[in-house]
Amino acid sequence: MSELPIASVSDALSKAEKLDQLRRKMAAIPARSDGTEPAMPTVMLRSVDEPAPIVATAQTTLRTLPVPSPIAELLPRGGLVRGTVASVSGTSSVMVGLLASVTAAGSHAAVIGMPDLSLLAAVEQGADLSRIALVPEPKGTAVEVAAILLDGIDLVILGLSGAAVTPSRARAVVARARSKGAVLLVTEGRWDGVDLRIESQVTGYTGLDDRRGRVTGVQLDVAAAGKGFQRRTQRMEIRSDSGSVAWRTVPEVQATGH
Repeated sequence: MSELPIASVSDALSKAEKLDQLRRKMAAIPARSDGTEPAMPTVMLRSVDEPAPIVATAQTTLRTLPVPSPIAELLPRGGLVRGTVASVSGTSSVMVGLLASVTAAGSHAAVIGMPDLSLLAAVEQGADLSRIALVPEPKGTAVEVAAILLDGIDLVILGLSGAAVTPSRARAVVARARSKGAVLLVTEGRWDGVDLRIESQVTGYTGLDDRRGRVTGVQLDVAAAGKGFQRRTQRMEIRSDSGSVAWRTVPEVQATGH
């Protein structure tokens, strides 16, 4: 996938002109490759304010995007269900892991409004940079850009920079995600009514002895809760061994004694 050069758009352009340019760029991107349909040469785009018709089939509802295996154990369907909206808070390592898992499996992703997200960390976890589009500074149009990208990209990560999205503004975006079978991940802000919430916090490090040595792993407590299932929590570790980074579940005995 070619990079979307949003950052190069002149500041003099109006909001409508910027979004129009983005639509033209999106029209040149092949449709998502989820294994159910051949890639199409163009993507049809609607106005952001026009909710797309919801065409939810059983097959669309059950399709998922992959996540690191310890996180999959927390989720009822073992992945991010297409056509849903999720929020992610806490350490950025979880967001990086989700981005890496999705693109490593051959799907496309876009990251909006998160200029500090570590792509190096994503690559270390197996991310395919050729499948990631970056819109680091959407300049007040983050939600509108996300709505457009949901038309042709499997996973859209939206950094809200502390903003709260009103329900009326969110409804059209949610409808688009559902109709297109894409997943929207929101972070660093408020988006009410999400289907899934993933929270995390760092609980410790491995590889250090008396505060000396080299960090070889980071332990996290990750919790997931959503519509239809109660909150679940698991301690897990992101560990670097022999130049590769992998996720693993920390056994309860080890987690208690750490």
